[in-house]
Amino acid sequence: MQSDPLNDAMSVMKNASSIGKSECMIQPSSKLIGRVLKVMQDHGYVNQFEYIEDGKAGKFRVMMKGAINNCGVIKPRYSVKVSDFVKFEARFLPAQDFGVLILTTTEGVMTHTDAKEKGVGGKLLAYVY
Repeated sequence: MQSDPLNDAMSVMKNASSIGKSECMIQPSSKLIGRVLKVMQDHGYVNQFEYIEDGKAGKFRVMMKGAINNCGVIKPRYSVKVSDFVKFEARFLPAQDFGVLILTTTEGVMTHTDAKEKGVGGKLLAYVY
């Protein structure tokens, strides 16, 4: 039984990237996983992904780029203000301006740099570098 589909998705991508696979399958799918994949695609961590309907929860086929060193979910999902991003960058990312924190805000799923520009806070979901 899967208790956290986002965590399972990040683990699948990290493992596929570490052994050099060109694609991986993420199942079950959800809107949140799709939005996180879109952010990762926009920042160059995955090439492309597509949703496949299988009559159940569906799945994503993700074409890997090989650019992921590490990724994972952040538990518990901390609430973050704009002024607190520096603290969480230091905690979850290896260096300044290296990697992204992915968070959910009232304006959608985005990276911490986009949230800084828009001046919104939210809840931390994941990190990738």
